[in-house]
Amino acid sequence: MEIAIVVAVVVVALVFDYTNGFHDAANAIATSVSTRALTPRVALALAAVMNFVGAFLGQKVAKTVADVIQFSPEQLSPDAATSVTIHALVIVMSGLLGAIAWNLLTWYYGLPSSSSHALIGGLGGAAIAGGVSVNWDTVVGKVVIPMVLSPLFAFAAGFAVMVAIMWLFRRANPGRANRGFKVAQTVSAAAMALGHGLQDAQKTMGVIFLALLAGGYVAEGDDLPFWVIFSAAAAISLGTYAGGWRIMRTLGRRIIDLDPPRGFAAESVAASVLYTTAFVYEAPISTTHTITSAVMGVGATKRLSAVRWGVARSILTAWVLTFPMAALAAAVAYWISHFFLEVLI
Repeated sequence: MEIAIVVAVVVVALVFDYTNGFHDAANAIATSVSTRALTPRVALALAAVMNFVGAFLGQKVAKTVADVIQFSPEQLSPDAATSVTIHALVIVMSGLLGAIAWNLLTWYYGLPSSSSHALIGGLGGAAIAGGVSVNWDTVVGKVVIPMVLSPLFAFAAGFAVMVAIMWLFRRANPGRANRGFKVAQTVSAAAMALGHGLQDAQKTMGVIFLALLAGGYVAEGDDLPFWVIFSAAAAISLGTYAGGWRIMRTLGRRIIDLDPPRGFAAESVAASVLYTTAFVYEAPISTTHTITSAVMGVGATKRLSAVRWGVARSILTAWVLTFPMAALAAAVAYWISHFFLEVLI
């Protein structure tokens, strides 16, 4: 029974990873597609390959995600229906289901919300419903604070980088400059996709490691097994290639009409933030928040009214709701799962 649940958790984690890929595909390619620097299919293929490669670049973010929930024997006292291991695995499963539910809802409405924060919120909600500890130091220090600071920095940096580009190329021929930046966007889009793989694939790895830890298949401090890294990389790449056309339209067109220099600036800034937070701070930040804020920052250099702030307000609302709604969905999933376990066992 316990082995079956471990396998089920791994499968659901990879399903989440897949939804993360098609939900966040727009992060890496929407700006390049909207400026016509790349065709949609070429951009998707590039993003899928770079997502796969990025997943192999580190494990620090995965270990941070695995540290969100603290399983202790005292808190996992079994009832008549479940063992300690099954109790822990149901909590992890429920956290994933809550995150998937929120991902699908925001994808349906075309809102670029954060899969990362949906996952953290889902794990937290399931842990609270299951009566185990949430590592609030990790959540606050490596999730909440970066959640607030990374979009603010991306907006300011996007604005500053775009101002610098405008000054440096103020005497350049506009047509020639645009053609040059379209070529440069191939590099910046690849860098953005690599950062997305580095960040988001690792989050799924962290959840799978958490399930293996609960099942007793790994110990704290162990490195991630290769099959975990490979399967997470493959799932997010396949999801990316499947595309996220609804969100791509929001990010690429509805916030602001981008030109190649602004697309290059936004992607470069967002990629830099993703690498810095992954390697230096080990923080699972939102690629969605980062690129969306960078797009707004570069767009504001035209004039503040050029950014469609009504769309930005809708996106901000989704950001605010992600944690509590994913947590609520995960808590409901836990209660339903626990009820059926009592009936079946």
